[in-house]
Amino acid sequence: MYEMSSESKEQEEGGLVWLRQEPQSRRPSHTRADIARAALAIADEEGFEAVSMRRVARRLEAGTMTLYHYVRSKDELITLMVDEVMGEVLVPEAKLASGWRPALTAIAQRSWEAFSRHRWALDRLGDGRPGPNGLRHFEQSLTAVAELEVPTAEKFELISLIDDYVFGFCLREAQEREEHRRGWPPEFREFLQHELDSGAYPEVQSFFGADFDAGVERIGELLFGKGRFERGLERLLDGIELGLERRAAGDR
Repeated sequence: MYEMSSESKEQEEGGLVWLRQEPQSRRPSHTRADIARAALAIADEEGFEAVSMRRVARRLEAGTMTLYHYVRSKDELITLMVDEVMGEVLVPEAKLASGWRPALTAIAQRSWEAFSRHRWALDRLGDGRPGPNGLRHFEQSLTAVAELEVPTAEKFELISLIDDYVFGFCLREAQEREEHRRGWPPEFREFLQHELDSGAYPEVQSFFGADFDAGVERIGELLFGKGRFERGLERLLDGIELGLERRAAGDR
C-alpha cells in the first residue's frame, strides 16, 4: 500500500506544527509545552519506546483525543520533544560569555548536561523537524564564533567539531554506564585473564596490574571520573586555538 511521506502528511495536515496556532480559548487546558514536558518525563523514566499519545494524555489527566487538537501525530510529538530538549541546551543570554572560547565552552557544557539527562534524544534528533529552540541554538553557536576572522565554512566546521565531541562523549558515556551497570560476565573475565596471562599484551597487563579486580575498578574510576568531559573539551579547544594562531601567523 502506498505510504504518504512525512512531507505530504504535513502539507495535508496544515504544515509544520510551528506554523499553526495553538488551540485558542479563554482557559486552554494545556499547551504544547505541557505536552512536550510530559512526553519527556515518560521518555526519561521509561525509555523513548514508552512514549505514546495515550500515555502522555494519561499523565496530563486528559483525553487522548483532546491532545490531537494540539499535536496531530506522533511525528509532531517527537518534534516538540526534541525542541524542548534543545531549549535546555540554550545558554541564558546573561551567562553567554564574550569571546569565542568561553562561549563555545558554555554551549558545550549545557549541551552535555541536557543530553546526559535525556540520553534517548541523541537517537531521535533526526526524527523531529527543526524547531525554534534548535534555531536559537544555532544562532548562539554562530554568535560565539562571529568574532573569528575566518571564512564562514570554517566557523561552521568549528561549531561542528564541538558538537561531534559532545554527542560522541554522551553516547560513549551512556554505553559505558550501561556496561558498568551490567558488569562483565564471568566467562569474559575468564577470557580476559587468560589472554593477559599469555604475555601477549604487556601494556594492557601493566594497566591492569597484579590485582585484576582492582584494575577493573580503576577503569570505572577513569571513565566516570569528575572533570573528564571538561578536560577533553579543553584539549579540543587548545587544538582549535593553536590552529587559529598558526593560520593568523601564516597570513601575516
